[in-house]
Amino acid sequence: MPADSTPDAVTPDPGPAGPRSPEGSGRDAGGGGRRRTPLGARRRALRLTSWIAFGILLLGGAGVGYLYLKLNGNIRSIDLDQALGGHRPTDVDNGSEDILVLGSDTRSGGNRKLGGGTDDGTARSDTAMIVHVYDGHKRASVVSVPRDTLVDRPACTGADGAEHPAAPGVMFNSAYSTGGAPCAVKTVETMTGIRMDHFLEVDFAGFEKLVDELGGVKVTTAKAIDDPDSHLDLPAGTHTLDGGQALGLVRTRHGVGDGSDLGRIQLQQAFIKALVTRVKQIGVLTSPKKLYDLADTATRAVTTDSGLGSVKDLVSFAGGLKGVSAQKMHMVTMPVRYDPANGNRVLVDEAKAAQVWAALKGGRAVPASATEGTAAGEASGVVSGS
Repeated sequence: MPADSTPDAVTPDPGPAGPRSPEGSGRDAGGGGRRRTPLGARRRALRLTSWIAFGILLLGGAGVGYLYLKLNGNIRSIDLDQALGGHRPTDVDNGSEDILVLGSDTRSGGNRKLGGGTDDGTARSDTAMIVHVYDGHKRASVVSVPRDTLVDRPACTGADGAEHPAAPGVMFNSAYSTGGAPCAVKTVETMTGIRMDHFLEVDFAGFEKLVDELGGVKVTTAKAIDDPDSHLDLPAGTHTLDGGQALGLVRTRHGVGDGSDLGRIQLQQAFIKALVTRVKQIGVLTSPKKLYDLADTATRAVTTDSGLGSVKDLVSFAGGLKGVSAQKMHMVTMPVRYDPANGNRVLVDEAKAAQVWAALKGGRAVPASATEGTAAGEASGVVSGS
C-alpha cells in the first residue's frame, strides 16, 4: 500500500534521532448468464465486497460471462504453498483467519509519478499489517509491523523461484524487496509462529484510483498537517480526501508526530477505519456501471495468494468479513523499542510481542499490557473518521 514520503523508500528520511543508515545495514550501521438488471442494494453490496489492502474491503465482481472473466483476468496471484514448502507454522483450525496485508512501493508503471525515486524494477513493502479475523468473523485485530524493524530474515524462495539465504539484523521491508511476497510471508511467520492463511498486496496507483472512485473518504484532523514531501497540506478540520490526498496522508511522516514511521502507522490505522466505513456504504450506490468500475479498479490493484486468486474466491471471502465493522477492528502496532545503536531503527520487544502472538493464536483480544510502554509515534488522535 502507500509508502514512504521519501524520494527513495529503500532509505528512509532522517527521523528524530539523526541520519538513517542504508537499507539492510543492520544494527551496527549508523554507529551507533449476464445480468442486465440492478440487484438490490444490500444484495449488491454483499456480492461485491471483499478485502483489499491493510484491512480495506476490496470490491470484487459478481458477474458471469465476459465481465466475470475480465475481472478474473485482472487479479495477479502467487502460490504460497509452492513457494514456501512445508516449513511453515501449523495451521490452527479454530475458525479464525490470518491475512498479511502488504503495500508495495514499486516505482514502475503508473506508480512512478506517485512514488518518486528510481524506477529500478523492484518494489518494497512500506506497509505491512497482520489482520486476524476471530472465530465468528465479527471482529478483528490488526497488527502493524513497522518497516524500520530490524529482524533476522529467514532463508526463503522468492516469487520467481530464486533462493535467498538468511540475513540477520536487516530491515523488515527488505524481505519483500529481496524475494517478494513469499519472503515477506515467511519472515512474518517466523517472527510470529502464526501461519498466514492469505496475503493481499496493493500498489500506489490502485489505492489512489480506488479512493477517487469511492467518491473520497471523510476524515477529521485535530491539527494541521503540512508535508511537502508527500504533497499534503490539510488545515485542522473535517475533509473529504480524494485519492491523492489520501495517499499523501498515509505516506506522510514529517507532517505530524515525531517524524517517525511509527507516527505514520498511527495515521494509517485511523485512515483505514475511515475507509472501511466508506466502503461499507457502497450499498447505497445504484449504478451498475459504478459498481463495475469499482470492482475493475480494485481487482487491478491487488496481488493475492492463489487461494484468493479469482473473483469467486474473493467474493466468498467477503461473505465471511461483512460483519467486521470499523468499530470492531482493534488496531495496534507490533511492540518495539528504539535501537540504542541507531534511533532511526526499532527492535522487536520480544516479551511484549509474545503476548500479542499468544493472544492471536488463542483467539483472544490483544491485552493492553502488550503495548504499554513501547515505542510510539506521537500521532495518535491526530486523524479520526467522520
